[in-house]
Amino acid sequence: MKSTQYSDKVLDHFKNPRNVGEIEDADGIGQVGNPVCGDLMWIYIKVGKNDEGEEIIDDIKFKTFGCGSAVSTSSMITEMAKGMTLDEAYKISRQDVADELNGLPPIKMHCSNLAADALQAAIDNYRLGTNPEVEIVTSCQLGVRVILGIEKYFGKGAYDAVPVDLEELREKRVLIVDSGDESLELALELTNYTGRVIVVTSAKSIPGNVEIRKKLKHSEVKLLQESELIEIKGELDEVEKVVIHDNDEDENYELFVDVVIVMDYRG
Repeated sequence: MKSTQYSDKVLDHFKNPRNVGEIEDADGIGQVGNPVCGDLMWIYIKVGKNDEGEEIIDDIKFKTFGCGSAVSTSSMITEMAKGMTLDEAYKISRQDVADELNGLPPIKMHCSNLAADALQAAIDNYRLGTNPEVEIVTSCQLGVRVILGIEKYFGKGAYDAVPVDLEELREKRVLIVDSGDESLELALELTNYTGRVIVVTSAKSIPGNVEIRKKLKHSEVKLLQESELIEIKGELDEVEKVVIHDNDEDENYELFVDVVIVMDYRG
């Protein structure tokens, strides 16, 4: 799907959103915002029980300030989750929501598709009494990123997709650019092969959905926050080091690595 193309289903949910509003006596509330894009959404749930005595989402409503895809994903997830058990609803992923909408533009998949995170936050708020406010930070510059030297090293230590055989990365120094949940899940998986996994992210806080953030917090993955990969360097046609720009300090520095993964770089 092109970056500006929306499915008919996305447009329908944007023009005619379902379950808009607020539940004043909600059992759980989830508030998720992405300050990079300015999207902000609330999910309200009312919990009941089915005939088997399982807790279910008896009612669900949302409020969203954001772009069309933010509204559409919020609307869709309320239709998907209503009547589900809490365990079933908690498992709804961003990809599930996008699939139900017949796809989202890639750039919106990462920065505006936050409804699943908001629903998980609402369920956590009900079950655990956690803070309903969650910040999800992902870059909206996907697809327009320019990294010097990357084309030269494709197949020589640089990848734009998940490597076929992760065993080849064992004990290597791997740097992954945060391009959404799939890249973060890969970083977590690679900790089974090497203790030297680095994620570069423009986020100020731990990126990813609720579950991924929990895992990253307790993993061996090193996060370079408020940073961007701007160049890949090497010798003898192999990746040797990268240049990182620290957005907070507004300065560049070099980092020695063996492998660089920038998923979907070539579309």
